[in-house]
Amino acid sequence: MHRPPPPPEGAPLAVLHLAHPGDGAGSTLSVAELARAQRDAGHRVLIGCRPGALLADLAAAAGIEVVAVGFARGDRPAARIAALAAERRVDVVNSHASRDRAACRRARLAGLLPAALVMTRRQPPRSLPLSVVMNGFAADCTVAVSASVRRALVRRGAPPWRVRVVPNGIDPATVDRQVDGAALAEAGTAALWSPDRPTIGVVSRRKEQAVLLRALPLLPRAVTVVLLGIGPDPELAALAAAAAPHRVAFVPFRRDVLPFYALFDVAVLPTAGEGLPRALLEAMALGIPVVASRVGGTVDLVTDGVDGLLVAPRAPEAFARALAALLAEPARRAALGAAGRRTVRERFTLERTRRLTDDAYRAALRRRA
Repeated sequence: MHRPPPPPEGAPLAVLHLAHPGDGAGSTLSVAELARAQRDAGHRVLIGCRPGALLADLAAAAGIEVVAVGFARGDRPAARIAALAAERRVDVVNSHASRDRAACRRARLAGLLPAALVMTRRQPPRSLPLSVVMNGFAADCTVAVSASVRRALVRRGAPPWRVRVVPNGIDPATVDRQVDGAALAEAGTAALWSPDRPTIGVVSRRKEQAVLLRALPLLPRAVTVVLLGIGPDPELAALAAAAAPHRVAFVPFRRDVLPFYALFDVAVLPTAGEGLPRALLEAMALGIPVVASRVGGTVDLVTDGVDGLLVAPRAPEAFARALAALLAEPARRAALGAAGRRTVRERFTLERTRRLTDDAYRAALRRRA
């Protein structure tokens, strides 16, 4: 396998991003925003994903070229990725999810992929240690979105000298835009919002929302809980029905969540494990106080009592205590929200993510050469 010399230091790169799910999730939005930031910085960027995926729509709307890549076994994704990298003279292939990671590993081990290979890990690994070890050596660099993810990878056998931490980031422009009155009214209707009770929001796919619903009977005042991104499965529907007089609104995934954030008094993320959650980044960037499980990358983002509250995971009583205290103290909510806003806008910006990702790419290119 011929290994071309790396581009000159500082020269624009040709980057192929791969993400097999490409659906309505924070990781999809993060990949699309990173690709756009790289394009704006002068790199030539392609996105490979399933036709019709949300990621394809987001990339096309941003003017980024999308190439169709199927990740089923019959699609021969390893050969497809290798051919794309060769035809488009790609310098760096950046995989973001499990199936594209496996396809890139097969292409590399088969000697078909001379481009530098970077694997971004957005969650602690759940695969067997052998898979983590093989991916760790197949990739020229592994990007972990938090120190917690890096530690988990190294514990599973990833070579530590090849793993870099590059935190997720937010583009302030995406949260600073004005929300028009019609969108706000529509969100208020969907969220069952009313001015006479506080609104607690969870923006997430199915995680540990049941923990929050079990906490509701322990709150001293009636609230509205908005579960944005999921439907009422039997467990959650039963818990919501038992939560009266509290209201629970189930709102399907929305591309634009900003009108809903405008309704939230507190943002919550009950979860058993996280990489570095975009939902908390968005809420904190907007100055909304957050309460989250003390797990994984939330600890890298939130300093308990300073810019948010961290509580024991899977502990309804702990969530109830934290929420009751915040809802009773408007001044404390405001202080935590302001501190969270500073934290994200100073340390977790998209531009910083883009720069650190560029550094990871250059390291991968040097190692590959």
